[in-house]
Amino acid sequence: MIAGLTTVAVAAGQVGRIWRRGRAPLPSETEELLPAAQEAVTETVELAVAGYQDVSPRETATFNLLASFVLTFVSVRTVAWKLRGRDHVGPFRNFVIGRRHIHHFVPGILIAFGSGAAAIVTRDEKLEPKLAIPFGAGMGLTLDESALLLELEDVYWSPEGVLGVQISLAVTALLGTLILGVRFIRRGERVLAVGDGDGAEPPATPAEREPPAASPAPG
Repeated sequence: MIAGLTTVAVAAGQVGRIWRRGRAPLPSETEELLPAAQEAVTETVELAVAGYQDVSPRETATFNLLASFVLTFVSVRTVAWKLRGRDHVGPFRNFVIGRRHIHHFVPGILIAFGSGAAAIVTRDEKLEPKLAIPFGAGMGLTLDESALLLELEDVYWSPEGVLGVQISLAVTALLGTLILGVRFIRRGERVLAVGDGDGAEPPATPAEREPPAASPAPG
């Protein structure tokens, strides 16, 4: 709950800041408030995308890892809650082999190990941001059942399984994602500010303004 409110507050704060400084008309300047708000949101997204594309591959990989971890963690916890007392929820169902329930930390470990090993073997900076997505998803699948791994019994819906390590990790990852997202917006502002120049030539330096020295007359 606190993490969700923090996310909304940070996002609203960034939209408000861009609204005050951007091209969208302020509420005091227009009667069409909804279109102005939509324009401010669109401009904020454009700045975030521009900043995301301009940062280093390491920062992009970090953001992808944290974002995929948070999304996977929340999605898996929601689906697991929906599956309580049901056979399936849409395409999702409990996976059972014989009488053994296969928990989702098993594919999580495989996904995380596979993508991590691929990143180590390839050592390709352009590939690392893409591999960070399945790595974060694998972490989310695995750490969602961290209490089960620690207790060696199914405590998924007990207080030990709901609280503790899982929530703290999710909140930490969410806050890290928010921090990087704000950095992307700030970087995007600088990138687009440079790109929106009028195309004029930069002013000449003092050395360029000085006339060339006259060559000595031939004797």
